Amino acid sequence: MPSIDSVWINMAVALGIGLLVGAERERRKREGPKREPAGVRTFAVASLLGAVGMALGGVLVTAALALGVAILLGVAYWRNADEDPGLTTETAVLLTLVLGALAMREPAPAAGLAVALAILLASRTHLHRFVRSVLSEREMNDFLILAAATLVVLPLVPNRYVGPFGAINPHVIWLIVVLVMAIGAAGHVALRSLGARVGLPVAGFVGGFVSSTATVAAMGERCARTPSLLRPAIAGAVMSSVATVVLMTIILVAMSPSTLVAMALPLACSGAAALAYGALFMVRSLRERDLPPSDESGAFSIKAAVAFAATLAVVLVGVAALKSWYGDAGLIAAAGIAGFADAHAALVSTVSLVASGKLEAAAAVIPILTALSTNTVSKLVVALVTGGPRYALELAPGLLSLAGGAWLGWLLQ
Repeated sequence: MPSIDSVWINMAVALGIGLLVGAERERRKREGPKREPAGVRTFAVASLLGAVGMALGGVLVTAALALGVAILLGVAYWRNADEDPGLTTETAVLLTLVLGALAMREPAPAAGLAVALAILLASRTHLHRFVRSVLSEREMNDFLILAAATLVVLPLVPNRYVGPFGAINPHVIWLIVVLVMAIGAAGHVALRSLGARVGLPVAGFVGGFVSSTATVAAMGERCARTPSLLRPAIAGAVMSSVATVVLMTIILVAMSPSTLVAMALPLACSGAAALAYGALFMVRSLRERDLPPSDESGAFSIKAAVAFAATLAVVLVGVAALKSWYGDAGLIAAAGIAGFADAHAALVSTVSLVASGKLEAAAAVIPILTALSTNTVSKLVVALVTGGPRYALELAPGLLSLAGGAWLGWLLQ
């Protein structure tokens, strides 16, 4: 049984919830006989009603009270339907009643949800403007696809290792698809919100967490379309390589701290070299004037996301097979081949072997550095093909310093 003191504290939380949400609604009420039916007092009473119902009779009493309030709100809505056809306030009253009831058992989540509700209600103008004026139809469709992929498909995908050599986990593969789309959307929002000077470097850094090679290609294509974006595009491409080093560190922390110790100095030298070169072009990018506005392309490419996940699945099988057949020598060759496609795939595959006890942490360093080097070659080729000679030439020192810094760190270590 809860103590009397805790009951009063929870009642106070419920009252605070009603006052908080009601204060926001009160500011939007009109004057006169056509004013909205609920204000600060109504919300406070509804929240306390839910709290008292939960304290006296539990869920059933609270549900009965909520039904009664819903009937009253329905009558009020019917009377004012011609003036205010919206249901936001009425729905908020019911939710406030439920939050008041929740405060009697879980006051912290109830208070947090109340703050979120108040923010959502207060953001009405900004949300409407964003959805109607800022967000394009294609972008809206992209975000709906992302939501479906995350909330509908992902929970249904089996979470177990299958396939040749037991190397593929469908849940992990689909999670990578979701991450690719989510990071692409984040980069797109940065570009739309911040403009080319800052948006391209930020988008490049975000894109590097998914595929630095793909980001280099995207920046090259953008530079080829708009030559005046050369410096911001190079900054974004180099910052994607910085993100690669950051992501490598995060993966090693999560999967194999012992490998992180072995890779500490190579990663530090590599990241520092790329960051210095990227910072140089970021400064040059900020000095650019009259850059063209960003285009209205979609938030992400579904084909690119699925293609990357498929590539990772193939690489996982290939690395596991070569390791099984040829031992450590096969692992180095497999990591180098995988690096031509993406360094992340080779890293995850190699570290998975360390985490499972099939490979020593020290033996994982050379395969990872090999993948990083071959990936640098891929980026240079992609840069030349997509962005042209000037783009590739100015990008090359940053990419080569990243790979060279990693090997220098290994030698020093």
